[in-house]
Amino acid sequence: MDLNDNSDYQQCFVCGRQNPYGLQLSFRREDDYVIAEFVPRAEYQGFPGVIHGGIVAAVLDEALNRTSMLADVPAWTMTGRLEVRYRRYVPYGPLLRVRARLEKQRGRMLQASGELLLANDEQSVLAEAQGTFMALTDEIRETLMKDYPGMRDYLDSFGRSTK
Repeated sequence: MDLNDNSDYQQCFVCGRQNPYGLQLSFRREDDYVIAEFVPRAEYQGFPGVIHGGIVAAVLDEALNRTSMLADVPAWTMTGRLEVRYRRYVPYGPLLRVRARLEKQRGRMLQASGELLLANDEQSVLAEAQGTFMALTDEIRETLMKDYPGMRDYLDSFGRSTK
């Protein structure tokens, strides 16, 4: 299963391949996890040598959101709630890994958890997150995707959302 959008819309800050300012993450499935690795660029620093907390939250949000593709009825979702716990500062320079898993699914609601780690030391948890996500209704999906039929078709390939 391809967890990456290959449609005509590629402007997502975290995963959009045509967003020159974005992270351009590529996600994959490993067992029950959604995983991506990346090296943040210098412009994503807050303090010198430290990745901005908003960037950390965005990466975790995207990874947790992707776990909806592992659900019984896969569907694209929007964030309802995201809670991030910053354990240590996230250093600029080393390869980082984000890892997320689906915890619970009930109707249109999904709950996921994840963490941001040093890729070469998975015991070094830099940040953790928990989130609640809602599957897009047909109406919302149509409104958001009206100018991007390729993306609508891509989302539909994972199953229809529930109303």
